[in-house]
Amino acid sequence: MAPFPEQEGGLVLSATIDRWAHGTLRPRQDKRITLESLDLGVALSYGAEDEVAYDGQLDLVKAAVRRVADMEEARGFDLFLHTSAPPGSGLGASSALMVALIGVLKDHHHLSLTDYEIAELAYRVEREDLALKGGLQDQYAATFGGFNFIEFHPDGGVLVNPLRVNPATVWELESNLLLCFTGATRASDHIIDDQTSRYVGRDEATVAGLRMQKELAGAMKDALLRGRLSDFGHLLGEAWSHKKRMSDRISNPAIDEAYEDAIKQGALGGKVTGAGGGGFMLFYCDVGTRHRVAAALERRGLQPTDFSFDHDGLITWTFHDRS
Repeated sequence: MAPFPEQEGGLVLSATIDRWAHGTLRPRQDKRITLESLDLGVALSYGAEDEVAYDGQLDLVKAAVRRVADMEEARGFDLFLHTSAPPGSGLGASSALMVALIGVLKDHHHLSLTDYEIAELAYRVEREDLALKGGLQDQYAATFGGFNFIEFHPDGGVLVNPLRVNPATVWELESNLLLCFTGATRASDHIIDDQTSRYVGRDEATVAGLRMQKELAGAMKDALLRGRLSDFGHLLGEAWSHKKRMSDRISNPAIDEAYEDAIKQGALGGKVTGAGGGGFMLFYCDVGTRHRVAAALERRGLQPTDFSFDHDGLITWTFHDRS
């Protein structure tokens, strides 16, 4: 999260799961653009050369279309969108959607972009064009896919290091990790604003929390590659304790109580995904305790959900209608 990586450099350990953002684009012969979101139940239509207002109606989509159109001649098309994770869930849904959008628009305009350029473009649309608050990591995770250790350098450079995690380790992770929806998505802007202002003001707890997040990312990568998953689980919990130091808005009493219940039932550690305040919670459970942790969280109204890791990033293809 800026300005930390620009000043001290950042490290992120990430993995992608089987929740996808889909975009289907059909070229048109005229210069009309139609946009439809299945999740939001919104459909729009406008001219490819029209000035488009950001009015809260599919602004992410309009901004991506405009950014890519500025690189190439405007063309008409129909675009249909669907995501399998809700915005505000902490699962990087909006960034995954942006990456999918850039992917189909890249193909439509016959642009030659590397994975790094796609992730950078997705980041700039979200953070610069629309001024949405957030970090750098989600766009790179969605573009590259799989397990990655991502380095953000003070000079602006980014290096994505793919991790060769033993398949047995991946299966054990899937067996012992528990992902639970808290029942409420959250607008993260106020959490991020508070965290950023505290860092800029050199709040001691926030600065220390951020530096420990960076240190623990490296320790968790080593534990993952060595298959030391109990250590990984405890480190996940340690990372959460330091994350909470960055802003008092990251957690709340309901989250803290659910976390305590999960630990009592056998979770070794866990955290809220994303900026915090709601969305999903992720726990690593001791062997044979996942069902007890899930039951305890269900009694609190949380919704456990199954998932698998997915090792592919952005994939685009062309459908040839032979009818």
